[in-house]
Amino acid sequence: MLYSALALAAAGLCLIVAYMSAKLLFKNSWILGWLRGMFGLALLALAVIFAFVALDIFSYRQIVKEQVIATISFEKIAEQEFKAVLADNAGNEQEYRLRGDQWQLDARIIKWKGPVTKLGVQPGYRLDRISGRYFSLEKERQSERSIYSFNESKFGVDVWQWLRQIKETLPIIDAIYGSATYLPMADGALFEVSLSGTGLVTRPLNDFARDAVGLWE
Repeated sequence: MLYSALALAAAGLCLIVAYMSAKLLFKNSWILGWLRGMFGLALLALAVIFAFVALDIFSYRQIVKEQVIATISFEKIAEQEFKAVLADNAGNEQEYRLRGDQWQLDARIIKWKGPVTKLGVQPGYRLDRISGRYFSLEKERQSERSIYSFNESKFGVDVWQWLRQIKETLPIIDAIYGSATYLPMADGALFEVSLSGTGLVTRPLNDFARDAVGLWE
């Protein structure tokens, strides 16, 4: 997997830099000891950054073709309040309490451009957050919102945000936001979310979901 390989490369750089910093810090010489110490500590800090970069990249998965990345089911708890159960394509399940009438799932997508795509390098993705919203604009402004983030980047090391900031100077890569269209929440409804290189697609899987979508359209 490309993104696993990138993560391993960053982890390898972390080990190399950490070794260099340790060698400088513990070398038996005092002539330039303070400078070596400062430089060694700087290298050690760089090693820590590489470690967090590796962890952040490792959270992304490769998009080989359009694939189902999650299913989500709903159970009504109260008026305009639902329990949502999100299951990813690895079989992991998480429960969330969403308020409102509609839900949306967002993902971060890293797309490659230009000559890199000719090498067969595929985009990568990471699920970012799930949220609910009210159909009424007044309630949307005044009522409590529910937004849950997944896979938050550690200690401010966010590779995707870095790529968004430098995409004008790095024409071979693009960091974009993919969002499923807002769809209604309904008791017993089940949806699947698919992802391709162009974004997210959501489909109802049972009659409860299809009926809910039909009422909103």
